[in-house]
Amino acid sequence: MAQNDSIIALDVSKDRLDGFDDETGDVFQIENSPAGYVALRQRCRKRTVQIVMEASGGYERPVAQTMVKAEIPVRIVDPRKVRYYAKASGRWAKNDRLDARMIAAYAKAIKGEDHKPDKDREALAELTTYRRQLLEDRTTITNQARRLENAELRRLAKRRLKSIALQIVLVDKRIASHIAASEVLKTKNKFLRSIPAIGPVFASTALAHMPELGALTRQQAAALAGVAPMDNQSGKRDGPRSIYGGRPAVRNVLYMAAVVASRHNPPLAAFYKKLIAAGKKPKVALTALMRKIIVLANSILRQQREYDPAHAS
Repeated sequence: MAQNDSIIALDVSKDRLDGFDDETGDVFQIENSPAGYVALRQRCRKRTVQIVMEASGGYERPVAQTMVKAEIPVRIVDPRKVRYYAKASGRWAKNDRLDARMIAAYAKAIKGEDHKPDKDREALAELTTYRRQLLEDRTTITNQARRLENAELRRLAKRRLKSIALQIVLVDKRIASHIAASEVLKTKNKFLRSIPAIGPVFASTALAHMPELGALTRQQAAALAGVAPMDNQSGKRDGPRSIYGGRPAVRNVLYMAAVVASRHNPPLAAFYKKLIAAGKKPKVALTALMRKIIVLANSILRQQREYDPAHAS
């Protein structure tokens, strides 16, 4: 996006798009539907403009795809970062129209890349997200069932858990077949799965929710996964470094991969034990192992090669 390009910012919801045109100052509202997209294209005519919107649980996809197809640049931003920017700017009020203005202000201040649609990856993201939600439902129902005294309710909970288990199996099959049908995903999956301790869940989640993997530096890969240690210093205080941010979907499955690696991948297990022997707390050592795994995965995808234990030590 050139410095003098105008921005149309959209706050996206299921049924409508609340917009702000930073060139004209117009605040507008249109349907989140094909008819609304036609009106949006008309607004973009005869000028250079970028459309910026927040990721909104998938509600942003149809309008983004339509605009990209019409060769109108689109940028999708992280809603958390926009909110942090708003608070840092002293703007605490929140409604859809104010949100659209703030998205425009954020896009002007913080540069980013245009959205490049990838239907295979987006379809995989939808599958892996649905699988994660099934697991969350299973945990909720399991915890609830432990407290139920009514026998009929316990039977209903058991049926729901059985249904969820069957759905997880079905979704896992769909994920595997989807990856196998895409040459790009299949090749990347093969490289990732060559690392002992990395299973299908981590591989599919990383491919879906961290597509930049393989094109990052070590530091960028760790930060994007949310396992880069951040300083906690101010004046004379020198607090322990901690991790935060990143992409929770990737970080959660990375944790499980690290647990497995600490037991079943000899070089990585040796790394973990060395940290423990040096006095590191198990949680700290496991976080370091998570960081090592994501850096290793990034390196493997960048070099387009399968795992070599010599590179893991």
